[in-house]
Amino acid sequence: MTESTRPLIINLAPTGMVPTRAMSPHVPLRPDEIVSDVLRAAQLGLTIVHLHARDENGEPTHRKEIYARIIGGIREHRPDLILCVSCSGRRLADLAQRAEVLELAGDLKPDMASLTLSSLNFPSQASINPPDVVKGLAQRMLGCGIKPELEIFDLGMINMLNHLLSRNIVRPPLYANLLLGNLATAQADFLDIGVLVSKLPKGTLWSLTGLGNAQLPVAALAVAGAPGVRIGLEDNLWLDPQRSRPARNADLVERVHRLAQVLGRPMMSPQALRRELRLGDNL
Repeated sequence: MTESTRPLIINLAPTGMVPTRAMSPHVPLRPDEIVSDVLRAAQLGLTIVHLHARDENGEPTHRKEIYARIIGGIREHRPDLILCVSCSGRRLADLAQRAEVLELAGDLKPDMASLTLSSLNFPSQASINPPDVVKGLAQRMLGCGIKPELEIFDLGMINMLNHLLSRNIVRPPLYANLLLGNLATAQADFLDIGVLVSKLPKGTLWSLTGLGNAQLPVAALAVAGAPGVRIGLEDNLWLDPQRSRPARNADLVERVHRLAQVLGRPMMSPQALRRELRLGDNL
């Protein structure tokens, strides 16, 4: 089976750490808003949901009790969805705080958690991921039985991934997001994508993510030839390059489904991806 004919992984990132209500009236911030947005998009079809939490003031937070409200609200209606929580360093470098969400257990335990493999610069802010924090998060995910969602922005991050694999801190099967179009990292072009994909460890399942105006063209490339695509208001707030039509998460998911329908690609179900990634097994 080639990448262009296998079922497509659809990964929704509904909130992120940056969007505010002033930037878009549609970005979900409160737990109930995030739950409602995810459930609406899930009616169209989702495989994974990449979750960020916000506190009472709408600021990014790693507090596990807020994540618990989001996870519990989604699982009450859609226990099949694969839920990934963020351990991002974009606002916080402290290991203990970033790892707090990994303490959730039982019905509230996340299936996956994001692992950004190195520090990087965004246009107006840095994401700080020191080597000891990256390793510490990976070790805690391994100990909790939570699969890393590997975030890769450039080639050096794949070097770090191979380092973690060689030390058995991260273990196959692997799932990675290749994030493209950020000013200081890999761009949304064939050469950058090809180099990154060629260097991934054999057997890695990978999704393409386009940031900002790169979201739609990268989504089209992903639907045409990648195992998966990430979409959502975390990465882009608009339906058009002119930024005149604010998007909703359901709009972005629906557009991916239309592209997939044209190319004859069915969506990969959460259950099928759980089997491929052996989620719930001893990682």
